[in-house]
Amino acid sequence: MDGTPISGFTRTTTQLLDALADHGSDVAWIEVDARFRPVIAGLARRIGLPAVDAEDVAQQALSEFVRAYRAGRYDRTAGRLSAWMLGIARNTALTALRGRRRQAGPDGNLDTVADEASLRGIWDEERDRSIVHGALAMLRRETSIDDRTLRAFELVALRGVPAAAAATECGMTVDQVYVARSRVTRRLREFVNGMTEAFEADV
Repeated sequence: MDGTPISGFTRTTTQLLDALADHGSDVAWIEVDARFRPVIAGLARRIGLPAVDAEDVAQQALSEFVRAYRAGRYDRTAGRLSAWMLGIARNTALTALRGRRRQAGPDGNLDTVADEASLRGIWDEERDRSIVHGALAMLRRETSIDDRTLRAFELVALRGVPAAAAATECGMTVDQVYVARSRVTRRLREFVNGMTEAFEADV
């Protein structure tokens, strides 16, 4: 997410909506896009759409959100923005999926991918994935943790590389690798917790 405004992850959704309502801020729209686009695209991929179609679904869903929000159709008192956005994403993705299935043959059964609870679970997983990605970017930008330490953490904690192999690649001892993992994990958790709270603070 290089180039993404960091405030898009640290401002609460309520603050972003206020910025949109009060100023029609281009920065706020960019931040909403950065927050929700990867989640919507991830959801679309998970229910069976190819990557290119999933990106199209994300674009269409966000465009629909813009139109609906500007038309005053979002009622904050009716529930979370994420739930409303999930509804838009669901309808857009299922329309695209039905279109692909019609081209390929019989429609088949969409009950599984259309199930509300299943989609909410996928949405939450993709949200968490996006938050971790954003937290890692923030960690690189806003802390003094050196590249070697971050590399050791990524190898061991994210890619499952054995500590000994990571130590060799990073020019560290195994003990240093474990210290790096612990240090980065602690700081990363702080960013993830703050960003998750901001993402959900929209009521």
